[in-house]
Amino acid sequence: MEFTPNPDHEAIREGVRKVCSDFPDTYWAEMDENHEFPWDFYNAMAAGGWIGVCIPPEYGGAGQGITEATIILEEVARSGAAMNGCSAIHLSIFGMNPVLKYGSDEQRKKYLPPVAEGSLHVAFGVTEPDAGTDTTSISTRATLSADGSHYTIRGRKVWTTKAPYCQKVLLLARTTPREEVKRRTEGLTLFLADLQNPAVTITPIPKAGRNAVVSCEVVYDDLVVPAEDRIGEEGLGFTYILDGLNPERLMVASEALGCGKAALDKAVLYAKEREVFGRPIGKNQGIAFPLAEAYNRLKAAELVLRQAAWQYDSGYPASVVGEGANIAKWLCADAGFQAADQAMQTLGGMGYAKEYHVERYWKEARLMRIAPISQEMILNFVSEHVLGLPRSY
Repeated sequence: MEFTPNPDHEAIREGVRKVCSDFPDTYWAEMDENHEFPWDFYNAMAAGGWIGVCIPPEYGGAGQGITEATIILEEVARSGAAMNGCSAIHLSIFGMNPVLKYGSDEQRKKYLPPVAEGSLHVAFGVTEPDAGTDTTSISTRATLSADGSHYTIRGRKVWTTKAPYCQKVLLLARTTPREEVKRRTEGLTLFLADLQNPAVTITPIPKAGRNAVVSCEVVYDDLVVPAEDRIGEEGLGFTYILDGLNPERLMVASEALGCGKAALDKAVLYAKEREVFGRPIGKNQGIAFPLAEAYNRLKAAELVLRQAAWQYDSGYPASVVGEGANIAKWLCADAGFQAADQAMQTLGGMGYAKEYHVERYWKEARLMRIAPISQEMILNFVSEHVLGLPRSY
């Protein structure tokens, strides 16, 4: 693999930085404080063509790969937008991949162009309160009508991002009872359903941070979904979802990386300017060494991320891509939070104050060690699928 600078990638970084320069820390602090979606930022990114970066040109996008998507999201996070900025555009950039890969021609023509231009917002409805990361145990049911014209969906999802603002939702439901399938991964079907519907109740979930982008509990009370809005074949939804997990982990890894870099930038600047006992605190090894270590960790994690994204875009086997994507997410989430935590320590009491924004980076970087998959579940993956150890769950 070549690690030489790519002029196109440098141009992407510069382009994203230019957009983000209009949205300083104070903007993001205000959006977070007021629980207000960053529409101005979202519209600016859409106008620049960054939303449709991974959608093919024939559907209005730029036709770029996951590498380019990770670069965009890293720069957004590093600008000070952190997870509020990334989560505002994350699903629009890559969330429609199941439709692109497994949807019908009609679905692709109808839905991909408005997503690429930024006018259509799509949420992701998979996680349930009683299933968590055990997706095969979801209880949301979709029942096909006698004439085969539509499905009726009933169930409850949690942590649905941007639900109040999304017209559609990629919704996973069980169409065949678990006890009637040979494998627990069978019988799950993916739909592109209406979200703003009287049969749908959306309730925001109060949370510690990333409050500019709302996370919701969504209840589906006999939502009618036309059969033509089913994605691919009935019963194969779990496979479709799995296909998008590796790129999602790479994108989240890049967001964690950007959060860590933003926090480290603040800490280094503070360590240079803050004077105690007649000299800058950065002159003390007790301050300097932990910041240097944070930089080293971020740098190492970034190299794994770049390699894993390159492997995905180059068509490497799923086993290779899966290993790289999972390890990249684990390393970047760990390094990103460690950098944010060290930034808090460097600023001392001022790190806990909102004035310097480090506390916001810290809260949002911490999220990446939990979502969309915990660090422990990634260790489960590596233990079983890379090292060949017995399954532990």
